[in-house]
Amino acid sequence: MKFWDSSAIVPLLIQQGRTSQAQSLYKEDPLVMLWWGSDVECTGTIARLVGEGALGRSEEQAAFERLGELQHEAHEIQPSAKLQQIAKRLLRTHILRSADALQLAAVLSANELSLSSLPFVCFDERLGLVAQREGLRLAELVK
Repeated sequence: MKFWDSSAIVPLLIQQGRTSQAQSLYKEDPLVMLWWGSDVECTGTIARLVGEGALGRSEEQAAFERLGELQHEAHEIQPSAKLQQIAKRLLRTHILRSADALQLAAVLSANELSLSSLPFVCFDERLGLVAQREGLRLAELVK
């Protein structure tokens, strides 16, 4: 099982430069864990791309269908007071957007519940660097 950041989920939903890498990582291990807010982040990205004219309506519909399927199969970290506390610590410690802090708090929380560290699939370089500083193991990218 891997914990997936929205930056890596979106290429599973629509064709992008990192789609083949995301698909390879997913095929290698289709057990997905994600943050409860990933749906909102992915929806925002898809809607923005449609608004910019980069995605057509049929591509939008297909992306939302894939997102629904992925969410249905995934293990989702729900909001909690502990997650909120971790996110606030991350915001005070690192230069992060609030959604990124919540994302990292979710994977850190999931790792506390697990016997081993879940690989973090993240295509956002800045978020990946902070994740590594926090002791998270980034998933190896398949070439």
